Amino acid sequence: MKIKIITMLVLLWQSGIALSAQYLLQAGHMIDVKDGKVLAEVTITIDGNHIQAVEPGYTVPREGQVVIDLHDYTLMPGLMDMHTHLTTEVSPGLFTEKFLMESADYAYRAEIYAERTLLAGFTTVRDMGDQDRNLGASMRRAIDLHYIHGPRIYTAGKGLGTTGGLADPTNGLRHEYMGSPGPVEGVVDGPIAARQAVRQRYKDGADLIKINLTGGAITPSQTSLGPQWQQDELNAVVETAADYKLTVAAHAYSAEGIRRAIIAGVNSIEHGDFMDEELAAMMKAQHIAFVPTMTASKWSARMAREQKEVARDVREQMAEMGDQIDKTFAMAYKKGVWIVFGSDSGVFPHGMNADEFGYMVAAGMPPLEAIQSSTIEAAKLLRIDKTLGSIEPGKLADLVAVRGDPLADISLMKNVSFIMKDGAIYKEGGKVVMPIGDMPEDDLSVADGPARDEQ
Repeated sequence: MKIKIITMLVLLWQSGIALSAQYLLQAGHMIDVKDGKVLAEVTITIDGNHIQAVEPGYTVPREGQVVIDLHDYTLMPGLMDMHTHLTTEVSPGLFTEKFLMESADYAYRAEIYAERTLLAGFTTVRDMGDQDRNLGASMRRAIDLHYIHGPRIYTAGKGLGTTGGLADPTNGLRHEYMGSPGPVEGVVDGPIAARQAVRQRYKDGADLIKINLTGGAITPSQTSLGPQWQQDELNAVVETAADYKLTVAAHAYSAEGIRRAIIAGVNSIEHGDFMDEELAAMMKAQHIAFVPTMTASKWSARMAREQKEVARDVREQMAEMGDQIDKTFAMAYKKGVWIVFGSDSGVFPHGMNADEFGYMVAAGMPPLEAIQSSTIEAAKLLRIDKTLGSIEPGKLADLVAVRGDPLADISLMKNVSFIMKDGAIYKEGGKVVMPIGDMPEDDLSVADGPARDEQ
């Protein structure tokens, strides 16, 4: 038994999981996202995987404490992206690979996407729709058990859609191959099926529900960007999700689609390119988050102009999206809509999530608020702001740093030099220092995903 315990401690240490040793992060500047201010010369004490103390000045280390010199850096909480697709990435073969790839193929490739995302400084993400059923939950488990490297995942599992709409996995197939997918596959028609689909997602281990309320850019469905759900179906999803303490995120481009989602009482509107002032006022009144995914709109517009990977029936509309989202974002910000960071990575290459910061700032949001949207505001949307989202004693040790002042130059967010997630260092001085090693065999029974009462 003694030998086994020693072996376990060695493995934990090699894997980068802090034990009794403490880190002292001595930062030239620290962004206090909770109070909206920047502190100079701060020392953050990390004990295990938690923040123990945040103190002014550079604390003299005690025996056993390891100093991380970040004097030339700005330290902030680990970044969060509320709209990613870690199991896919747009390519010419996106719609044919489902006939060629096994579930394991998707999983091995997704490991690369997850690692890129983490090394871009994003320590927590919402995964907003699996390419292969339950892959998001499996990735979440593998990352939690330290089998692979990636961000902390909150998964929606397979997104929900209606027959022939976005998320119907049989769109574009020959008729004899279409079959009749139902709630298990994410296709719902009517309130009863909608309730069943939500319950199935809960059974599958989803952390939230994703509904695809309107058409999309990269889908073979024969529908436009208009609404694809009836109000009673949406109401059934939101009501059922609430029973299971699951939030609901609504993919919606058109004004009418956004309106129906607001009436149903969803928690967030994803994309929302054609939101108008009336809808913005409704969202503000109900405190519904706007996750703008500006980067995806820019990429989709470019692909539409180049006639690449964009469905023909929405190509003209998507070509205008790059400019439209700028106008919509500026309007929503001025109207006081709750804006939360989301990039829609997967529509563009993973690891480029931080491009979103530049688009947000260019459209009128101050750099500090853009960073807050990816930290404390994202944590509030996930309902985890008691444990993550800001640098405070007692919270989990997710921290990132960039050299220089991102409030003066937001493009610095695209070059994160220091990354700590859950007390383990993944990048230091711009160099990748990925922890290595496996968890002990006895840990295979660790429960899957976050406790339900944390959601």
